[in-house]
Amino acid sequence: MLKSFSEWPKKVARFLIRIYNRRTLSTANFRFPVSIPRRFLARLAITLFVPLALVAFLGLTGSISQTVPAVSARDARAPSDQQLDLLILHGQLVDGSGRKPRTADVGTRGDRIVFVGDARKAHLDATRTIDATGLVVAPGFIDPHTHTLGDLSDSNHKSNLAYLMQGVTTVVTGNDGSSAANIGETLRKWDAQGIGTNAILLAGFGTIRSRILGSTDAQPSAAQLEEMKALVARAMDEGAFGMSTGLYYAPQSYAKTEEVIELSKVAAARGGVYDTHMRDENSYSIGLLGAIKETIRIGREAKIPVHISHIKALGPEVWGQSKQSIELMKRARAEGVDVAACQYPYDASGTSLEAALVPRWAEVGGRGELLKRIDNSAVRPRLLTEMQDNLKRRGGAESLLITDARDRQLIGKRLSAIAAERKQSPVEAALEIIRTTGGAGVASFNMSEKDIERFMKEKFVMTCSDGSTGHPRKYGTFTRKLREYVYHRRLISLPFAVRNGSALTAEWFRIPERGLIREGYFADVIVFDEKIVSDRATYEQPELLSVGMKFVIVNGRLAVENGAYTGTLAGRALRKKSPSSDLKSGGKRSATPLSIHERRNPKIVQSAAVVGGLQSFS
Repeated sequence: MLKSFSEWPKKVARFLIRIYNRRTLSTANFRFPVSIPRRFLARLAITLFVPLALVAFLGLTGSISQTVPAVSARDARAPSDQQLDLLILHGQLVDGSGRKPRTADVGTRGDRIVFVGDARKAHLDATRTIDATGLVVAPGFIDPHTHTLGDLSDSNHKSNLAYLMQGVTTVVTGNDGSSAANIGETLRKWDAQGIGTNAILLAGFGTIRSRILGSTDAQPSAAQLEEMKALVARAMDEGAFGMSTGLYYAPQSYAKTEEVIELSKVAAARGGVYDTHMRDENSYSIGLLGAIKETIRIGREAKIPVHISHIKALGPEVWGQSKQSIELMKRARAEGVDVAACQYPYDASGTSLEAALVPRWAEVGGRGELLKRIDNSAVRPRLLTEMQDNLKRRGGAESLLITDARDRQLIGKRLSAIAAERKQSPVEAALEIIRTTGGAGVASFNMSEKDIERFMKEKFVMTCSDGSTGHPRKYGTFTRKLREYVYHRRLISLPFAVRNGSALTAEWFRIPERGLIREGYFADVIVFDEKIVSDRATYEQPELLSVGMKFVIVNGRLAVENGAYTGTLAGRALRKKSPSSDLKSGGKRSATPLSIHERRNPKIVQSAAVVGGLQSFS
């Protein structure tokens, strides 16, 4: 009906023009059967012709504007429509899709990207312009594995500066099975106080299991399993994007695979994902390959996407197994299991001295029970023997660097040096540190560069920091990957690195309308200098901020300007919209502001793809 209506003004216009040209209403060529003044007839013809011609003309131009873009944006739109808040000019655009860089301008209005193209030809104006000549413009990075829960909830660290200066605009936290006990309350706190980056929460399996079963190795009863499932459901309904596990750590390590599958089904039913620090990355229990197989099984049986956090071949015994690991994942993906992974570009992992060396049976019941076992002369020999085996898996005492401890004199020393100072064996020195100071954080140098590079080249492996105190990865992961692996070694291309640090993560974690420089998407944009972008953090000085990020824009607001933090808290606590929410709203998606091209051509809107059918709340 609308189509036929839009044709009507054109037909009327053509008809009237034809009549006028043929002078059919001319009083000189037509004789009426009655006597009517010729002047009256002329006035009548003009009176009828002018308004009809005007209507036809307006309808014709309106119809044309719906099918082809206007030649001049200045002529086609009102001044208020063409005014942008921010316009980034002349940058080398790497849009996150993996496509080759191209020169393009990017315009934002409010919290959205509304223009990508040639601003000069479009005659666009902006309140603020940035000349990005010689700079790279890309989507803000998204880190799928961080330990920023404490920082974001702390008034002194809520800016998340360590990540902003790397170009990270969104972080996922609550990983390794350790999360906020109350997801909704934490998200509301972030809303109220403000945060520097966008942030997403996962529901921690360890947090949930400990609430029901404590630190024991007990298996849940049917009723206890239902309690845990209810807690997962509540977390998802409050906005969690999925469930995380740390099956390597006690007490999560005491859970059987079947228990994890049952809880994962609850997250899957609400559109969530499964993120895991696997049960093993070495040969502690089921081995690296066995742990990957367990993760794939969870994905297949729970029907949930599975993500292997900080994938690695940890320790000399499994060096080289990256090849088999990738083959397992590719085979599972071909069979329909949505399995992906992330990694950080360092050859040292980060964990605690206790987690690295103490066997899990010794941790049953918590720290109090561990201390009893340490002091038990009948148990201590077995404990020391197994700790020695674990130290060998890690590569020896020289491979463990103390990065954090209550006894500040230990920081920066290798376990081998501490043992020599104390005239003890390395495992005895480690056990004494655990017993007297409550343990310590360590950087464990246990990875092969060949494995790191092999994982990095895979299209389904994202970039993540797993940032922890005392390890440079918290301050340098994304900039190190650019400097070392893109520009220095040329292992991967810039478009590949940007995609695996932004769009891939957004797509896999079902984060809507982020991760790409695309009209209609949220304005999370970074502008960096290829010549100087780099990490500065080292194991000796792990908290040095990265350099090279000239501008970092979060939700349309400048968080970093000319390489310096502006003090703006532009981040948002993002909440997952579950399928149940879709049903309540009739399955409708929230409206997204139209881009400039969409305003010119409404047909674009009709064919635009909806990413995942999800919604970000702000």
